[in-house]
Amino acid sequence: MSGTVNLVELREGGSQDLASVSTIMMDAFDARYGEAWTSAQCLGMLSLPGVWLVMASIDGRDAGFALSRIIADEAELLLLATRPAARRRGVAGALLRAVIEEARGRGVTRVHLEVRSGNDAVWLYRREGFEKVGERREYYRGRSGQLFDAHTYARDLD
Repeated sequence: MSGTVNLVELREGGSQDLASVSTIMMDAFDARYGEAWTSAQCLGMLSLPGVWLVMASIDGRDAGFALSRIIADEAELLLLATRPAARRRGVAGALLRAVIEEARGRGVTRVHLEVRSGNDAVWLYRREGFEKVGERREYYRGRSGQLFDAHTYARDLD
């Protein structure tokens, strides 16, 4: 799982990348929403069967990651983050397409993801063929206690 797309280099990640993953999450996710996972949560997820991590770098510096899992013939994008300094350079799109291609290669027929309402990444998911399939009212609780809806998206892989 390696390649280059518009100066974005992709590689398979692992537990050795958790420090970088944590740093990227802290940079990328707005603290008021409480969306970043802990290193322990990421390590626990990585140890499960069917879970994989894709790392993206630009000029030799980690710029983003995607964490996904497969259950039966479906995949779920669990986390996708890009450093703010690397945004609008194709990192998130390259990561999302890598997840889709890896899932397809593993026999997956559908990819799912969930996103907080108001998340700017929705345009990317829609551009890559994901359609809204559901909503969970007041699912996420931000740091201040404010509740946010969760929107679920899916894309069939033909």
